[in-house]
Amino acid sequence: MLLDIFDPKAPPKPIGIDLGTTNSVVAAVRDGIPHALVNCDGGSTLPSVVHYSQHGTVLVGRAAAAHAQSEPQRTLASVKRLIGRGADDPQTHKLSAYRFVAPKSEEDRRVVRFDLGGRTVTPLEVSAEILKSLKQSALEQLQKVGGAVVTVPAYFDDAQRQATKDAARLAGLEVLRLLNEPTAAALAYGLESKQNGTFVVYDLGGGTFDVTVLELHDGVFQVKSTGGDSALGGDDMDRLIAEQMLQALGFQSGAAVAPELASFILGTARELKHQLTTSPTAAVELPQGAGTIHYSLSRDEFERLIDPLLQRTGKACRRALHDAGCDASAIDGVILVGGATRVPSVRNCVKEIFGKMPLTDIDPDLVVAYGAALQAQFISEASDEVLLLDVLPLSLGVETMGGAVDRILPRNTTIPAGAVATFTTYADNQTGFDIHVVQGERELAKDCRSLARFTLKNIPPMPAGLARLEVKFHVDENSLLAVTARELTTGNEQTVEVKPSHGLDDETVERMLIEALDHGEDDLMARRLAETKVEGQRVLLATNKALAADADLLTAEQLTTVRAAIGGLQKALAQNSSPGEIQNNIDALDAATHDWAGRRMDRAIAGAIAGRQVASVEEQVAHAAGVEAHLQAHASQGKAH
Repeated sequence: MLLDIFDPKAPPKPIGIDLGTTNSVVAAVRDGIPHALVNCDGGSTLPSVVHYSQHGTVLVGRAAAAHAQSEPQRTLASVKRLIGRGADDPQTHKLSAYRFVAPKSEEDRRVVRFDLGGRTVTPLEVSAEILKSLKQSALEQLQKVGGAVVTVPAYFDDAQRQATKDAARLAGLEVLRLLNEPTAAALAYGLESKQNGTFVVYDLGGGTFDVTVLELHDGVFQVKSTGGDSALGGDDMDRLIAEQMLQALGFQSGAAVAPELASFILGTARELKHQLTTSPTAAVELPQGAGTIHYSLSRDEFERLIDPLLQRTGKACRRALHDAGCDASAIDGVILVGGATRVPSVRNCVKEIFGKMPLTDIDPDLVVAYGAALQAQFISEASDEVLLLDVLPLSLGVETMGGAVDRILPRNTTIPAGAVATFTTYADNQTGFDIHVVQGERELAKDCRSLARFTLKNIPPMPAGLARLEVKFHVDENSLLAVTARELTTGNEQTVEVKPSHGLDDETVERMLIEALDHGEDDLMARRLAETKVEGQRVLLATNKALAADADLLTAEQLTTVRAAIGGLQKALAQNSSPGEIQNNIDALDAATHDWAGRRMDRAIAGAIAGRQVASVEEQVAHAAGVEAHLQAHASQGKAH
C-alpha cells in the first residue's frame, strides 16, 4: 500500500483560482508545472453554481446544479455578472429565474440581493461559497494552503475588483493579488513555450469578454492595451437561443416566464449550444401543455443568431490593436481563453480579425488558473523570473472648476502607478476643497463615471490662489485606486480608497471610449468654454473686489469705461457666448484696468513699506515672487467647498 507522505514543516502551498462565470478552477504548481486540482465534483472544472436549501444547507457545483429546475430561485449561477453591480443595473433584469429584493433606499440600490424566501444573499456571498469549496479541495490535496492569486476580467472596474477581493477574504483566503485573466493566460503560454513577441489574448467566457495585447520579452509581460465588454459571453448566446425557444412556445418577446420554465429553457439552450459545437444540428422536445413540441436549431441558424455578439468582440479587438499601436499583421499569436471560444464561429471570427489561426495548445477552461498558480508561486518565492506589467483600462482624474477633468493617470498607464497634481483655490476664504474623482475619456466630468467624492476641510481662510492642494493618485497591482489630498500650507490630509457603489453596466466602457472619439472635437470646445467661463468669473470677482477698495484711483471717465467692460463680460457669460467672444471681453476688461492696476500696486507698496526696514521689504518681495512662480506653474483651480 502506497501512502502520501506529508512534511508538517513544509510551507503552505500558494494556489491560483480562476473564479469564472460558468466554471471555476483551482490550480497549484508542482515541480514547476501548474496542475488543476480535483474539486468536490471529482473533476478539474467546478460549475459556478450555489444552491441554498430551505434547511440551511449550502451546495456547490454539480450537486447544486441538480436543483436548478426543481428549485430555480434557490439555485444561483452566473453571479459573477452581478458582483459589484447595483440593484438597478440592466444585468439584474435579464432573463433569469431569480427573485431580487426590491431596493427601498439609495443604500439598497448599491448591491444586488437575491430573495431566497426568508433569507437574502448577495453575489459577493455566493462567490465566497464557490471560493470556500475550492479552498477546501486544495486543503484536502495540499494539506496546507498559502496565499491565493484570484483572477478577474481585465475590464472589471474598482467596485467589481473590490467585491471579488472581499469574497475571497470572506472565504478565508489570503489574496496575494488580483490578476487580470488575459495576463494570466499569457503567463501560462509564455512560460511553457518560452516565446518572445506580441500576442493577443481573446477571452470569451460565460459572462465577460476581454481582449488584451501583450508583449512578451525574456520574462517581461507588458500589457500594451486592453479592451472588452464586462457583460458579454456564452450566457448571452444561451439567452438568444432561449428567446427563440420561448417564441416557439408562443411567448411574446419580453413576456414574463415562470421561474421553473426559465431555468429549464436556459439549461436546454446551453445544451443545444454545446451540441452545435460538434454537430451541424441539434434538437430537443419542449413541454407545451399536456404534450411537447419539437424544436431544432442548425449551426448556420445559431451562427446568424450570435453574429451581432461576435461583431461586438471584433470592435473591441480592433480598438485594442489601435491602442497598442500595431495592426493584425504584427501579432505573433492569438491565445483563446474561456469555454465560449470552443464555438466554431468564434474561432472563425478570431481568424478573420487577426488573419491567423488561434493557439489552442492549452485547455481554454484551465489556462487562466494555470497562469494564476504560476503567479502565486512567483510571489510566494519572491521570484524575479517573470515581471508582469499591466495597464489601466480607463483614465483617472479629478473635476476642476467649471466641470472640466484634469487627468492624473491616463488610460493604458502601466500599473502599479502613481501621480501627483497640484491645485489652488478659486475664491477668497475657501475653507475646504470638494474632490470629485472620475474615470473616463471625456473632457467634462459630467460625461465621465463618478468614482468618489470627499471633502478636505479645515483650510484656514486666505486669498484666492494662496492655498495649495496636492492630490496623489496611487493604483496598486490589483488596479485598486487610493486618493490622498493634502493642503500644503497646513498639512491637513485625507486619504480614501475608491470603492464605487456600483459596477459599470453593459457596454459602458466601450461606450465611454467610442464617445470620447466621436465627441472629441465637441468635448474640447465644451472644455474650453467651461475654462474660459471660470476665468471670466474670476476676473469679474477680482475687479469688483478692487472697485470696492480702490475706486477712488479712477477718474469718472475711467470708471465708466471699466463698468462698461464689466457689463460686456457679464453679458457674454450670461448668454453662454463662444469661448472666443468671452475671451475678447476678458481682454477688453484687462485693457480697461491695466493702468489702474499699476496705480493700485503703487498704493499697496507704499502702504507695505511705510516704517519698514529695506532688508525686510526685500525678503517679503522675494517670497511673493516665489509664490507667484509656483502658482503660475500650477494654474489649475480646485473646486470650492
